Amino acid sequence: VRDGLRDGPRSAHDRLLDYLGWVNDTVRRLGHEISAADIDRLVHTRGYEILLAGLGRDTLSTDQDVLTGLISAELNARCAAFADAFDALDSQIQHWAFRAEFVVLDTNIYIRHPQKLQVLDIATLIGKPGEPVHILIPIVIVDELDRLKRSGDGQVRFRAAYTLAVLNRAFQHSTGPVRLPEPLPEDDLAGVERDGAPVTIEIVFDPPGHIRLRINDDEIIDRAQAIQPLAARPVTLLTYDNGSSLRARHAGLPVVWLPQPGEAPK
Repeated sequence: VRDGLRDGPRSAHDRLLDYLGWVNDTVRRLGHEISAADIDRLVHTRGYEILLAGLGRDTLSTDQDVLTGLISAELNARCAAFADAFDALDSQIQHWAFRAEFVVLDTNIYIRHPQKLQVLDIATLIGKPGEPVHILIPIVIVDELDRLKRSGDGQVRFRAAYTLAVLNRAFQHSTGPVRLPEPLPEDDLAGVERDGAPVTIEIVFDPPGHIRLRINDDEIIDRAQAIQPLAARPVTLLTYDNGSSLRARHAGLPVVWLPQPGEAPK
């Protein structure tokens, strides 16, 4: 973003057209790279709406300085916003610059898998035995577990509460990445050891201004899909559900679908 956008003397009206042209070009370039909420936060701002509304009015000579000031202020604000976004992006890329297989466990894995989280051999389940694994937990999954701990199904209620207890233990001082805690005596996992390389976990919070998708399965997949380019590696979804599996494949995510008893692998 450059104040004036084009060199040489320009009227306020011409600068307004230059600015609006830049907005349209920026939205076209970024529309498939970032979310609509981020487009609104970075480009389609309140300042943009005010300047766009002024396009249909005749710009009187007495309005030139005011309009020029508004354009300059908006461009300066966009420069600062994009600089902050670039810094945040670089920080997030560096945050995930470590060797591991990145995996999102669908909520049903925490609830229905015969093995509890602390001894679940995820590397083998995704076909990468012995590889370090990093579990990404979108915050919507934590919200689902909070809801399921009040389920009328006793087993579902127990596994949801158990998983939340493990996460609370892991994230006492940080939201990650942290090592998956070793089982405690009260975890009822005596004699069961986790195989393979260490497992790390991390909570993935909603970005500022994020509006969740109506269906939680879609939201989980959307968060995993958003992480892939930042992590510079595939993010695998591990699920029992056919719907989630199909949605994830359609979104371009690697998927491992686990069959329930009586179901054939797909």
